[in-house]
Amino acid sequence: MRIADLDFGQKPLFLAPMEDVTDVSFRILCKEQGAAMVYTEFVPSDGLIRDADKAIAKMRTLPEEAPVGIQIYGHIPESMVEAARMADRAAEIAGGHGADIIDINFGCPVSKIAGRGAGSGMMREPDKMVAITKAVVEAVKKPVTVKTRLGWDEDSKIIVSLAERLQDAGIQALTIHGRTRQQMYKGSADWTLIGEVKNNPRMHIPIIGNGDITDGPKAKEAFERYGVDAIMIGRASFGHPWIFREIRHYLDTGEPMPPLSVAERVALAKRHLDLSLQCKGIPRGIYEMRRHLSCYFKGLPEFKPTRMKLVTATDPQEIHATLDYIADKWADAPLQSSNVYDI
Repeated sequence: MRIADLDFGQKPLFLAPMEDVTDVSFRILCKEQGAAMVYTEFVPSDGLIRDADKAIAKMRTLPEEAPVGIQIYGHIPESMVEAARMADRAAEIAGGHGADIIDINFGCPVSKIAGRGAGSGMMREPDKMVAITKAVVEAVKKPVTVKTRLGWDEDSKIIVSLAERLQDAGIQALTIHGRTRQQMYKGSADWTLIGEVKNNPRMHIPIIGNGDITDGPKAKEAFERYGVDAIMIGRASFGHPWIFREIRHYLDTGEPMPPLSVAERVALAKRHLDLSLQCKGIPRGIYEMRRHLSCYFKGLPEFKPTRMKLVTATDPQEIHATLDYIADKWADAPLQSSNVYDI
C-alpha cells in the first residue's frame, strides 16, 4: 500500500490523530510497537496563522516517528491554505522532522470543532469541503490526505459520492470513520459504506478504514471483507500502544499474541514516561502522561490505591518506584490481551 512515494507494505496499521493523546512520546511508542504511520494531534488553522506557540509546537515531529502526518483543521479556506503551507514547512517552523503527509481533519465530531463548521461539521457543506481540499492540494508540495466520516447524520450519509469528489480534488488517500457526526462515538461503526467506497470502480486512491478495530480478528475481517488498504486505530490504542503489535501478530500468523505480562507493561510504561519527560520536561511531561499511566494496568485486582499513587506523584523517581512495586506485587496476575477503550 502506497501514499504517493511512501510505501507501507501490505495491510498496514496507522495510529489515528487524537487530541491530547497522540503527542510525540505516544507516537514514538506506537511506532516502536508496530504502527506504520502516525499523526499529530489536531492543529488549528486559525491558531497557526496567529503564530500561537501551542499550535506550532504540535507540528514538531521527530525523525524516529517518521513517516508522520500533520493534521490540520478549520473552516475558513484562506486560513486552511496558510496552515497547510506552514505544515509543509514544519521542519523549518517548528523544528524536527516535519511532515511526510498533510492530513485534513473533516472528521472530528466534538462540539467545539464541528459546531463551528470545522471537522465533521464540514459534512453539512460538501461543496466547501471539496473547495478547501482542492485549495490545500494546490498550495503545498507534500501529499494531502483527508479523514472524514460517513455523513452528518443518518439521513445524509454522503461518503460514497463525496469520496469521488475529494479524490478529484487531488488527495492521495482517504480515511473514513464508519460513523456519522451525530453518532459521535456511540453505537457500532458501519463498515459497509467504507467497503462501498473502496469497491467503487472510480476510486483509485488508498482507502483507510477506521472505527471499532480492537483486536486481530476484527482487523482481519476489515481487510478481507471490505478490502480496505489500511486500518487506522484510535481509541483502542489509548493506554494500550502494543495493540499494533498484537494485531500485526494476528494478521501475520493467524494466532493471537500471548498477553503482555505485568512486567512487560511496566517496562512500556517506563519507556513512555521517559519519552514524555524527554519531550516535555518536568512537570508537564508527568502531568500529560497521567492519562496514559492510569490505563496501562486495567484489570489488576485491588489496584485503585496504587493507581492513585501513579496519577498523583510528581517525582519521576517516585513513579518509577511505584511501577517497580506493580511489577513485583502483581507479577503473576492474569491480564487480558486487550484493554476495552472508554474514552
